[in-house]
Amino acid sequence: MSQEAAASGRVWSTPAGVNLGPLDLIADGAARNYVLQIGEARFHGFVVRRGEAVFGYVDRCPHAGLPLAQQLDQYLSPDRNLIACSWHGAVFEVETGACVGGPCAGARLTPWPVEAREGRIFTA
Repeated sequence: MSQEAAASGRVWSTPAGVNLGPLDLIADGAARNYVLQIGEARFHGFVVRRGEAVFGYVDRCPHAGLPLAQQLDQYLSPDRNLIACSWHGAVFEVETGACVGGPCAGARLTPWPVEAREGRIFTA
C-alpha cells in the first residue's frame, strides 16, 4: 500500500474477479456507488450501466480529488448522457471518462476495470 493510501485509508484499484452483484442492481442508464474493503483500506468507485455494458471509474474527480456525487448514486447529468461532478460541474463521457466540460477539460476519470457476464458485474 502506498504512503498516500495508508494516510488516507483509501486505495485506487481492486483485484480482478470480485463479484459486485447482479447487473440488475443498476437500472439501465443509471449508476451505482461501490465501496470495497481492501485489506485495511477502502476503495471507492462507481459503475454506470448502458444496456448490457458497464463502465467503472474510481470515485475521484481529477479537478479537486473529491468524490463526484454529493448524493448516493447521483453520478449522471440530468439527461443521463454524461457523468457529472456535483461539486464544480465537470462532465465526463460515460464510455471513456474523458472530461468534456468544466474545470478539468482534457483530464480523465481513473478507469476501474469492470465487466458484466452471466447477469453479474465483476471487477476485471
